[in-house]
Amino acid sequence: MSRKNRVSCRPHEVREGRGGDRNIEELGPPSNGFSLLPWLLMGLGAVSHLLQGDTPNPWIGGLGVLLFNSLYVFLAFRAFDKRTREARATRVALVLLGLLTVALAIGYGGNWLLFFPLLGLAVGAIVRGRGLGPISLALSTLAGVIGGLREGWTGLNVAYGTFLSTMVTAAILSLSEAVRELRDTREELARTAVEKERLRFSRDLHDLLGHTLSVIVVKAEATRRLAPRDLDAALGQVADIESVGRQALTEIREAVTGYREGSLATELDHARDLLEAAGIGTVVRQSGPPLAPQTAALLGWVVRESATNVVRHSGAAHCEIEVTGTADESRLVVTDDGRGEGEGAPGSGLKGLAERLAAAGGSLTSGPGPRSGFRVTAVLPTAENVPAPDAAGAGATLNG
Repeated sequence: MSRKNRVSCRPHEVREGRGGDRNIEELGPPSNGFSLLPWLLMGLGAVSHLLQGDTPNPWIGGLGVLLFNSLYVFLAFRAFDKRTREARATRVALVLLGLLTVALAIGYGGNWLLFFPLLGLAVGAIVRGRGLGPISLALSTLAGVIGGLREGWTGLNVAYGTFLSTMVTAAILSLSEAVRELRDTREELARTAVEKERLRFSRDLHDLLGHTLSVIVVKAEATRRLAPRDLDAALGQVADIESVGRQALTEIREAVTGYREGSLATELDHARDLLEAAGIGTVVRQSGPPLAPQTAALLGWVVRESATNVVRHSGAAHCEIEVTGTADESRLVVTDDGRGEGEGAPGSGLKGLAERLAAAGGSLTSGPGPRSGFRVTAVLPTAENVPAPDAAGAGATLNG
């Protein structure tokens, strides 16, 4: 994985804002209907007239106030959930609140006209989107007409208050909802990034350790066989084990930090050494133009995993690794003459490599060879603007 693709994410960065211990959930207005209830105090003037006996037909007025407050509270607590906000019962309640407001304003005037801005709050909380503008203008015009008929020019202030309460409420609640959605999206993206990083690390660790441990086991067996009759050769194998162990430590550190870049040439050399140490005759062929770094890295992983599987499972006596490149694609074929059992079983490293190659637009297939044994074929599209091949680089053949 290249440095530019490396993802770093700490849990507290996902859950907390810049305020340290302040959780993002605590920022912004409360997401419930209690934030709209204090505005009911605007109707205290009408209630005061009722209590003082200055309102004709007080029982009708009192019933109207009770019904208005009940509908308003009902709408306030349904305004913060999209499902309930768009429900039919909510729309019906909003229409009833509007009809009741008009009736009370026409019947009583004065302080009763302040129910229009309260109606605007309810409309702004429930109605979102493009339809809000025309509804707000219509409601403000209606409030202005009724206010002007009942109280003259001073009643026209009700129109301004109604328009302002409708639009400001809708803007604040819509912005608050958008912030919550963006926060949730950011947290989901962070969780996805963490999962991708965990998957990358688990795959890298599987491929690294699987190959390295296979090399150590093979060379340890060779050391055990050589020690009784050729101590110098056995010590050479021990030195190789030490070198492989040190290299594995370096590769694991690079995998942990996300800086590891695969090298196809290095992996081909390592694969040949591993196979020959296991007593498997090896031929490596490479031809075509030089590969792009990403393509070489992916094919290097395939070489590593395939060579490890040949040593572990195949019982082969011979293995061929061929890398070819054309203007359209790069192809890697690893073929052995072994039993072909268990080399491509589901859940193995080849499955993870197939997913990697598919994400890069390529493919990986594995199965029985044309005559016997087992074959792994990896194909990747050739990157654009690949430098011209060196004169000595094309057609190189390495025989083990």
